[in-house]
Amino acid sequence: MGDVLAGFHAVWEFESDSVLIRYERGIRTPKLFQALGERRIPLSAIEGVTLTPGKRGSVVLRIQPRAGADPLMEVAAGQLREGTDPYRLALPAERETLAEYYADELTGLLDESGAADRYLVAAPKPPLHFKAYDGKAAFDGTSVQFRWSWTGASSAKWKAGDQSFPVADLSGVEWRSPEVFEGHLRLLTRSTGPAGTVPPDQDPAAVVFGLGYGPVHESLPFAAAVLAAVRTRPTSAVPVPARRDPADIAERIRHLGELHRAGLVTDEEFSSKKADLLAEL
Repeated sequence: MGDVLAGFHAVWEFESDSVLIRYERGIRTPKLFQALGERRIPLSAIEGVTLTPGKRGSVVLRIQPRAGADPLMEVAAGQLREGTDPYRLALPAERETLAEYYADELTGLLDESGAADRYLVAAPKPPLHFKAYDGKAAFDGTSVQFRWSWTGASSAKWKAGDQSFPVADLSGVEWRSPEVFEGHLRLLTRSTGPAGTVPPDQDPAAVVFGLGYGPVHESLPFAAAVLAAVRTRPTSAVPVPARRDPADIAERIRHLGELHRAGLVTDEEFSSKKADLLAEL
């Protein structure tokens, strides 16, 4: 169609084979939209289009993505609030006739339905990182790294040490919104399969969220990028770990000593973990 429809917080550009969504930047625009920047939605990824009344004199045009077509929506699993739905375009009520026209035109171009057998919408690109309550998470496209915070991580995670998970060893991602109780991001490995009964704060394959930690606009794109990489199963070389800051190593050894003196770490665990930390210098 080649036309453009502007709404609140986003502009939709209708092309012959896709809809290009450009999200606005500004203090009123949801942070998730700003983080996404823009997204191209192929027509093959669209199940349908709806037009419904909105709030405060508005109408809402929404694309219904096919199941399995978008890693972002798959990992979100219905947890996003209505106002942060990236497939939703709110417009002033006076544009209802125009919105209805585009809804009809777009619907007429759709010829795919049912679950998609692969991702059709691109995931956010790495490198990506965010700060959780008990550590820092980073994804470089080939592996996920969890680096524990000495102020928030449990003794179980400190005993296990900082973690690195190659994409080839993962089977999926579990994301629970930081806006609900016990929000977290957990990596599912091929060896362990689905998440077990270990609480996220005790699981070295998970980071937990909290007030101001792991916000949706950071942790959700991160989870979507990891999930997309897992599903495509790229083959890559094992990354070479970077040298660690000596001051950071010293701080971690100090904290390890505190855990040892408190009886939370055995003599053997203390000696083994201290040797591992010194080896990183």
